Amino acid sequence: LLKPNEWSYCDYFWTDKKDPQGTTSVAGFEVLLQKQLKGKQMQKEMAEFIHERIKIEEEYAKNLSKLSLSPLAAQEEGTLGEAWTQMKKSLHDEAEVHLKFSNKLHSEVEKPLLTFRGDNFKKDLKKYDHHIADLRKQLASRYASVEKARKALADRQKDLEVKTQQLEVKLSNKTEEDIKKARRKSTQAGDDLMRCVDLYNQTQSKWFEEMVTTSMELEKLEVERIEWIQQHLRQYTTLRHETDMFNQSTVEPVDQLLQNVDPAKDRELWVKENKTGEVRPVDMDI
Repeated sequence: LLKPNEWSYCDYFWTDKKDPQGTTSVAGFEVLLQKQLKGKQMQKEMAEFIHERIKIEEEYAKNLSKLSLSPLAAQEEGTLGEAWTQMKKSLHDEAEVHLKFSNKLHSEVEKPLLTFRGDNFKKDLKKYDHHIADLRKQLASRYASVEKARKALADRQKDLEVKTQQLEVKLSNKTEEDIKKARRKSTQAGDDLMRCVDLYNQTQSKWFEEMVTTSMELEKLEVERIEWIQQHLRQYTTLRHETDMFNQSTVEPVDQLLQNVDPAKDRELWVKENKTGEVRPVDMDI
């Protein structure tokens, strides 16, 4: 392995992968490209999920704000009335908190997920694909040439052997010149095979280097994608915690006023405002 114990792309995608039916196969490098495309799709779906979350927050904020304007129990009086009024106001404040949360979700989570690696990313992947595919085709062509040259050499060697045996047993009128000609052809076939093998090895070396380099680049891209998403999902949790904190602050004034609710004081205030007289009926004298 080139990078032991790291489960690196450059070590595990050299052969083709057959489908479950075993009828077709996909190049190892193609599997890596499919992983990149799947990652891009997952990123898009995460952005869609956050968008739906934003819509929920916006709708929630809208309903809270609407409810805060409700006239229900608006005539409550005294310290309890003050607490009730503050409670309704806290709904408006909470609505503002959720609206700000939705806006930050859009700018700090959804938008970065959508814009990370734009349309050019797929074009770049196609360039990788075409480059490696061309090298594979060249390698296959070189291999076919080696096999053809190998067969040609075997045929020439067999022809030389047959002619040599025929000359030895005088079964043919072949001359020494014919033997020399066959030997030259055999030597040429051997040279052709060596040349084809050399070309194959050169192509194979280039394919190996490009596979390692490109697979490592794809591995780097995947690490960047995961870390980018991790960063912005952590931003989501940070914003969520902030929202909880701000929501808590909206109810603190309500808590304070509720602690100050005083039935005796409310009764005093109400009586002072609504009393009808202090003269009580008395017993009648004859």
